[in-house]
Amino acid sequence: MDTAPWYRWDGDRLLVDVYVQPRASKDCIAGLHGSAIKICLTAPPVDGKANTHLLRFIAQAFKIKPTQVALLRGESSRHKTIAISAPGISPEALIAMGR
Repeated sequence: MDTAPWYRWDGDRLLVDVYVQPRASKDCIAGLHGSAIKICLTAPPVDGKANTHLLRFIAQAFKIKPTQVALLRGESSRHKTIAISAPGISPEALIAMGR
């Protein structure tokens, strides 16, 4: 099965490539940004606040517990890879919600 370039499956985990825009006016999914999904967050990129906010936002968007979401790569970068265990909705539905 073909997937979009911004996500892939690793066993039962969904790996999502994210581009984060911190200090946005609202939290939202802004569509695609190259080969990543763009997520705007109100949190500032200070002391890990944006990363924590991102993981909570992803958990809420995928209708899962925050413990099911982990940051794999990009702790200090706008480009990140997130691992999601047993997502509650499909990645395609996530993009559709953002529009």
